Amino acid sequence: MELTIQLELETRRVELFGMADKNLRAIRSAFDVQITAREHNVMIAGEKEQVEKAADVIDHMQKRLLKRGMLTDIDVEEMISQTKSHIEPEITGQAIMVYSHKGIVEPYTKGQLEYIETMLKNDLTFCIGPAGTGKTYLAVAVAVSMLKKKQIRKIVLARPAVEAGEKLGFLPGDIAAKVNPYLRPLFDSMEDMMEFSQMRKFMEMDVIEIIPLAFMRGRTLNEACIICDEAQNTSPAQMLMFLTRMGRGSKMIITGDVTQVDLARGELPGLIDAMTTLRGIDGIGNVELSKADIVRHKLVQNIVQAYDNKHKRES
Repeated sequence: MELTIQLELETRRVELFGMADKNLRAIRSAFDVQITAREHNVMIAGEKEQVEKAADVIDHMQKRLLKRGMLTDIDVEEMISQTKSHIEPEITGQAIMVYSHKGIVEPYTKGQLEYIETMLKNDLTFCIGPAGTGKTYLAVAVAVSMLKKKQIRKIVLARPAVEAGEKLGFLPGDIAAKVNPYLRPLFDSMEDMMEFSQMRKFMEMDVIEIIPLAFMRGRTLNEACIICDEAQNTSPAQMLMFLTRMGRGSKMIITGDVTQVDLARGELPGLIDAMTTLRGIDGIGNVELSKADIVRHKLVQNIVQAYDNKHKRES
């Protein structure tokens, strides 16, 4: 099959194709097609399904360059990955509006799309999955989007301060300095959603609160989006305490990786206990992301797979 695409941004060919046509070469390699650029047109030849996928990527590249005024290598890699996963990056209807210069956060895989839809549909969502699948990032994006739309008045991000092979008491500084390393991933996600000055202003106004899980005891949170990250390191009692903080008009999102439990050997993670106990209740959604949903550096997927294979051999 051969398909011809007319370029909408013919005057920006270098930005679209990349230096020495590296973007086109990446598409050729990913979909095993032939691509030829002549004047205002790009011709793609190969198997029908692969040609259509390559054409979709070029179409999305043009839209991204037109919408944002720039196109990075990472953008192109993500579009190729999205298309291979059969997701329409710009047409999912689940783009999340945030405060940052990016403007929107989009799902990259089918699993992430399901995760976003589940969070928007339910008041309580559990999500488990390996590192790099966007569990925390997308939860924070949904929370920030709800804040921007004035659907909530407050965001609360909580995380258990459980030592992963190191003792908290030996860290230098006061309690704030000791727990800050545990909360750093939440700060990182939040900083990608808005300018630092705006985040600091919201934190000073108590609109955004990032705290250790233990500090939530005795509270009721109304009109808030409440996120518990690394929930595989909670005990059943801690999880029950967290779940009962939900007040009227609130949404709760609980994320974790059940392959990275730092509790004492034999102790049941509160995340697994809660998902089992609450399964089937209306208003509660469960999502399980897989290695196919990993969107960090491409090596992360291979690393996770290698460790999975090792554990299977040892078991």
